[in-house]
Amino acid sequence: MLIPVTSHNQTIYHNLAQAYEAEFSPLTDKSPGPDGVFVLDTLLEGNVRGYLCYVNKTPVGLAAIAQHQEREFEICEFYIVPRFRKAGLGARFARAIWANSPGLWTIKQIAGADYATQFWRRAIAQAGIEEMEEDIYHDPYWGTVTRQRFRYDM
Repeated sequence: MLIPVTSHNQTIYHNLAQAYEAEFSPLTDKSPGPDGVFVLDTLLEGNVRGYLCYVNKTPVGLAAIAQHQEREFEICEFYIVPRFRKAGLGARFARAIWANSPGLWTIKQIAGADYATQFWRRAIAQAGIEEMEEDIYHDPYWGTVTRQRFRYDM
């Protein structure tokens, strides 16, 4: 389920990222460029690595994870193709990511993405995480966001 993005599958990540950007465009006010492609907000470079989620041999999700300190991580981007939602796949994908990198985690949702906030609350609870802090935070890039912070060491 948790496939690291490499030079061999980076195109798959970028293709899914276009669907992700399009879905959030009403909230981010982004449009595709003249080539029909959205510019990505989070690039897989430096301290950011990417993962793909598959169902059988079909790529159905992505995640971009930043590592800020030795055991301090942030989910910068997370997407599951709409057809594959509502069956617990996203929560299982998130748990696999957390289990792969135990430590302190941060997740943020932009204003208006209430469905994403509800998803993260459920995914965190389903993972058995009992101590989670949630607040409204001013992110320098995204503006007002809902933010969850918790430790995952399971």
